[in-house]
Amino acid sequence: MAIVLLHGFTQNARCWGPVAADLERDHDVLPLDAPGHGSATDVECSFEDGAARLAGAGGAGTYVGYSMGGRYALRIAVDRPVLVERLVLIGASPGLADPAERVARRAADAALADRIEAIGVPAFVDEWLDLPLFAGLHPAMASLDERLTNTASGLASSLRTAGTGAQEPLWDRLAELSMPVLLVVGSEDAKFTAIAEKMAVGIGSNATVVSIPQAGHTAHLEQPETFLTALRTWLEA
Repeated sequence: MAIVLLHGFTQNARCWGPVAADLERDHDVLPLDAPGHGSATDVECSFEDGAARLAGAGGAGTYVGYSMGGRYALRIAVDRPVLVERLVLIGASPGLADPAERVARRAADAALADRIEAIGVPAFVDEWLDLPLFAGLHPAMASLDERLTNTASGLASSLRTAGTGAQEPLWDRLAELSMPVLLVVGSEDAKFTAIAEKMAVGIGSNATVVSIPQAGHTAHLEQPETFLTALRTWLEA
């Protein structure tokens, strides 16, 4: 079974650590760089076009997306369901349903993009990883060296064109998902736990929510063994 891995913002395809290493033992694993990151740092496109680009590179398989990568994976599953045999979303959302919230988020992301360009990647990544969202992420699992290979222009472009405020919300299309869907959250990530539970209702009986104990937003990197056990159990069901 092919497994396509889609990373989060400021990461790249090499930031999956022990998760990719473990899955590679018995699966064909394809980690991809999202637009504005890694080898695709010069790619500037809309969120929807970015999802299409990733789908073209990933082909058919199980799509595993974390945070921003989860938003991309969900978009692919909605637009090209024939490619997505199974869908795994880690700390991800379908976007912002409220138009006013999207406007406010676009403005915030634009300001953050300006910040990246003003202070550079090393300083910004330090600020980013210092957010409460990543309080449970051990520095050894943060893939700092890999994050620092990204560029200020690429990360800024990603925020402006593919941030949560820039994407079309997909809440009203969740019921279209017919493949098995695994929604993974950290038990200490209250915001995304609530989102996952709401998503599961919208998706229906083919959705499973798994909460990783003693983990926050980066559950797969904070508790990789527990995450891998849950993922493999679900894949083999």
